[in-house]
Amino acid sequence: MDEKILIKQSINGDVTSFEQLIKSYQKMAYNVAYRVMGNEEDAKDMTQEALIKVYKNLKSFRMDASFSTWLYRIVMNTCKDALRKNKTKVISLDQPLDTGDGEMQWEIEDEGLKPDEQLVQKETQNEVQKALQLVGENNRIVLVLRDIKGLSYSEISDIIDVPEGTVKSRLNRGRQELKEILLKQRTSQLKAIRKEG
Repeated sequence: MDEKILIKQSINGDVTSFEQLIKSYQKMAYNVAYRVMGNEEDAKDMTQEALIKVYKNLKSFRMDASFSTWLYRIVMNTCKDALRKNKTKVISLDQPLDTGDGEMQWEIEDEGLKPDEQLVQKETQNEVQKALQLVGENNRIVLVLRDIKGLSYSEISDIIDVPEGTVKSRLNRGRQELKEILLKQRTSQLKAIRKEG
């Protein structure tokens, strides 16, 4: 069904239309929230909170605008608000989960890669995710939207409500920050390996 029809029906209180409308955006919203928040639990909470905000504020959506951009903005603002309120501690998936009755290891699903390829991929993803959390908030948000989600400068400008020039400069600074953080991490890892050897 046409997205605009689903939006109009959702505004009129049709919950089924709203569920159909956001079905294709839920994964995207979660992925953005995960990249910004840095852990699964907070990402789930922020996604749920953002989608509730989308439903409550659907009447304010301008039909001539892009729904996905509007939704991205709500997800990003929800995450930014939570980060400001909580200064959330990032939990590494490499660390065991304390259940109160002991510790439990996180498990990864078989994605069809060989075990050694999975390990390299997981280590790289964890390394980048950890480094990403050290990038300044404004630069990190632009990095996630551009380099991970592939949005255009114009879309990002609309989502975070800053000029395109600011988006480009934040992206450049964010990439530089991320590069420097990753280089420092690699250098310290190499030093540690040399000491052990």
